Amino acid sequence: MSRFVQLQTIPDVYRFFGLEDAVQHPLICIVDFSAVKEHVPEHLYVSSVYYTLIFKQYRHHAIRYGRRPVDFQDGSLICMAPGQALEMDPDAEASENKGWGLFFHPDLVRISSLGNRMQEFSFFSYEVAEALHLSEKERQALYDCIRKIGAELEENIDLHSQAIMVATIELLLQYCQRFYGRQFITRKSSDHAVVTQVEQILQHYFKTVAISDKGLPTVKYLAGQVHLSPGYLSDLLRKQTGKTAQDHIHFYLIEEAKNILLGTDKPVGEIAYTLGFEYPQYFNKLFKQKTGMTPLAFRGGN
Repeated sequence: MSRFVQLQTIPDVYRFFGLEDAVQHPLICIVDFSAVKEHVPEHLYVSSVYYTLIFKQYRHHAIRYGRRPVDFQDGSLICMAPGQALEMDPDAEASENKGWGLFFHPDLVRISSLGNRMQEFSFFSYEVAEALHLSEKERQALYDCIRKIGAELEENIDLHSQAIMVATIELLLQYCQRFYGRQFITRKSSDHAVVTQVEQILQHYFKTVAISDKGLPTVKYLAGQVHLSPGYLSDLLRKQTGKTAQDHIHFYLIEEAKNILLGTDKPVGEIAYTLGFEYPQYFNKLFKQKTGMTPLAFRGGN
């Protein structure tokens, strides 16, 4: 039977990993996984109220997402936003675990400039199977940030402590952003196949689906078709084509709208409904935004 655990406090984090409760700060902690000796119970799902970054090296598969195992043998980084859940796999030998975990509460960064920019780090919405695979140099860059945060936690908290830790977290996240950019480049050939697949899915959808009944395809729908998370798919497409998944959907929508405008004499309102818009003004606005003219002007100019 599955069991669900939510980590609500820093002491919860320490207790979950079977470590001595040695809280140094109420909103942030670092876990050294080489010190974790306890085995994880079977069928355990773990969630937390923290932003979580986990770098681990396993000899065996040890974490699953959506029942798909993730191979951490070479060392990978996963990033979780508050509320995301992982299924922990008990097959890994605890004595063979290496790596670190950084847990920080949204309140730590909320009033800083980083708090306003957290949504920019879209890798927090990726699935675990889309983990960041790191080179030795990249691992060291991230670990240097972890060491600096750890050293700050060892000091007595003063007026500068939080600002220094938040600045270091931001540096770490910037490194993650850079390294994911590198990963998209090194996976360019396989990612190109995803781009082609997305285009084929959209072409088929607009040719065969009654959009007025089923609605426009969503980013979540596209991501499910290519077995990726919505965030990862959008970032992949942006790196490969300069356009997000939503941009691709809109491109095929506008192309279909152009075909209907020039191939029929249907009123614009009826066309808008056929294309899944409840209100024609939304269709008009999107069409003008993408083409520079209204639907009627496009029809009249051709």
